[in-house]
Amino acid sequence: MTVPEAAPEVESDDATLAARVRDGDVRAYEQLVVRYQGQMFRLASRILADRAEAEDIVQEVFLTAWRRIGQLQDDGAFAGWLYRMTTNRCLNLLRSRQLPADVDPDATASPRTETQPEQAVQVSSQLEALTVALQQLTPEQRACWLLREVHGRSYEEIGEIVGANATAVRGRIARARAQLAEVMKPWR
Repeated sequence: MTVPEAAPEVESDDATLAARVRDGDVRAYEQLVVRYQGQMFRLASRILADRAEAEDIVQEVFLTAWRRIGQLQDDGAFAGWLYRMTTNRCLNLLRSRQLPADVDPDATASPRTETQPEQAVQVSSQLEALTVALQQLTPEQRACWLLREVHGRSYEEIGEIVGANATAVRGRIARARAQLAEVMKPWR
């Protein structure tokens, strides 16, 4: 007797998966976690400049998402909801800190191995300078800049995530870009 093979899992959109999660489907939730955990971790680690805290925040965000999926009004807005929770938790943590962090979240990342050693040193130095420059921004500017430049979110989405209007978001990003451009001048 042959055992029928399991049907291959079809990639579903966020709205379908979120609706299934609301109905208690753990596998659908796992798919959403796999889809977004890397993005949320990169965002949190760059905002916080602390890998361990970023891991904790992301774990809390996904636990909260599981518990509160019923509060999500639009299943298609799942990604924005995660970005908002991640950003808000990071900003709240930063506000509670006494001293700014000076830890490089990408300390374990290395430049591509096929580059020349001199070029690898220069790229590494540029990344280190950018990390330091990002830490000099206000937490709100840093979050807006990262959501726009690294995660490609629209001004309106960023506004919803950080609780500001699109004009305020544009201003924060403009100030962040100006400050980063000034600090990164030597690298041009």
